[in-house]
Amino acid sequence: MTLAIAKSCGPGRPKDLEKRAAILEAAKRLFPQSGFEGTSMDVIAAEAGVSKLTVYSHFTDKETLFFAAIRARCEEQMPATLFDVDLKGPVRHQLEAIARAFFSLVMAPESISLHRVLTSGTGTSPKLVQMFWDAGPKRVQGHFQQFLHNEVEAGQLEIADIPRASAQFFALLKGEFHARLLCGCSEPISEHDIERHVRATVEFFLRAYAPCPGRVSPVRL
Repeated sequence: MTLAIAKSCGPGRPKDLEKRAAILEAAKRLFPQSGFEGTSMDVIAAEAGVSKLTVYSHFTDKETLFFAAIRARCEEQMPATLFDVDLKGPVRHQLEAIARAFFSLVMAPESISLHRVLTSGTGTSPKLVQMFWDAGPKRVQGHFQQFLHNEVEAGQLEIADIPRASAQFFALLKGEFHARLLCGCSEPISEHDIERHVRATVEFFLRAYAPCPGRVSPVRL
């Protein structure tokens, strides 16, 4: 028993995990600041306090690290468990929780900086933009579409085109707040205004996709 534990927790493994986490943290900070081309593996290694060889041992190239950093950022703020359907609670509450997490993610300074870098056309490529899309927005859309599908199956929502409804939900959430922030002309947004925006968006979404009155399936509103 003792031997088995020693093998599973052998020397070097916790340190390896710590180094990987440090590399990811450095990448999450540096890519939004300097863009993909402006961020070297040497700088990431120095920021993480490891050798460049260690960076490459965990992530085979810079593109792989970029993808992992974007994915990690999204998973931190919008974990897969956020989209688990709770049939005992109101669908409204779950939609609001998803909306708050998404709004917080896209309005974060790091997200805004990275968005500007990727849309500036400087030092970016279609492949890099696609990698960002796959690691971030596509993943979130996929989880949310599955959530909507499960709610439709349970009779709590009535949606004919789930991908379109999903895109509408996130577009509504970004709204003018996100557009103004991208332009650099947004004043600080209060928690009260954020909450009003989230609830109004969810209310709008439910008015569009809640089952019609008279249907057998109850609506958890």
